[in-house]
Amino acid sequence: MIIRTLSDTPVMEGSGGLDARNLYNTDDAVITILKLSPGESLRKHITPVDVAFFVLKGKGIVLVGDEKQEVEPHTLIESPKGIAHCWYNESSDDLLVMIIKAPKPQSKTIFVD
Repeated sequence: MIIRTLSDTPVMEGSGGLDARNLYNTDDAVITILKLSPGESLRKHITPVDVAFFVLKGKGIVLVGDEKQEVEPHTLIESPKGIAHCWYNESSDDLLVMIIKAPKPQSKTIFVD
C-alpha cells in the first residue's frame, strides 16, 4: 500500500505560481490537486486527454469550451480532450479541485491565452 498526504506532496514546478500538486502520477494516469485562493485563476488551456474535475472545497467557476458555470463541492465536471477549459475563484474562500487525467497525457498542454 502507498499512502500520500497532500501536505507532504510538493507544489509542481511550472505551475505558474499556483498551488498544484501531483498526488498520483503513474504511467497510466495523473491526479492533481489544485488550490485556487480568492481571486486566482487557472490559465485557459487545452489538454490532449479527457479530464475530470471534482470540487473538494469551495465554490468556483469552470469554463469548458463555451460553457461557463459556478460549481460547488462534491460536483464532477467532465472536459473532453481538445476543448479549452479553465477555472476561476471569484469567491472569498479557497477553492480545492481534484483533476484526473486518464490516460496520462503523452504530449504537452496548450495554453490559449
